[in-house]
Amino acid sequence: MAEETNIILANRTDAQGTIEIVPEVLEVILGIAASQVDGVYQMRGSLGASINAWFGRANHGKGVSVTVTDDQIAADVYVYLDYGVSVPKVALTMQERLREQLLFMTDLTLSEVNVHVVGIIPEKAEKVDPDNLFNDDDTDTDDAESASGKDDE
Repeated sequence: MAEETNIILANRTDAQGTIEIVPEVLEVILGIAASQVDGVYQMRGSLGASINAWFGRANHGKGVSVTVTDDQIAADVYVYLDYGVSVPKVALTMQERLREQLLFMTDLTLSEVNVHVVGIIPEKAEKVDPDNLFNDDDTDTDDAESASGKDDE
């Protein structure tokens, strides 16, 4: 869980006051960026996140934990990956993308991004139609009718 202290952005010359960001906002930013990386099946969520999803409330910060210590921000990301992807390649891409996205949106830099691969999700097989178990997908019904001469009648 995120630490309870707000992050104060560095005072800028053009700012008219202070700008504070709650760590949960960073978790949402990083969660959305991580879920958009190719090869990521989904983020790991908690039971509370699953219950919220049943009620139609998406939790974009699930699977991300941000800790702030001594002006350094560290992120732990927990993901499920698609079967067949290169785990190191996806993890490195994720680290790069999260750093870029947080810098772009908040002007903050991540000191570290720890990627935790929780599981691999295999590809789903196509569903079989129980009413048509022996259907031959190569022949079209129109082609079969024209070959038997039914169209000519």
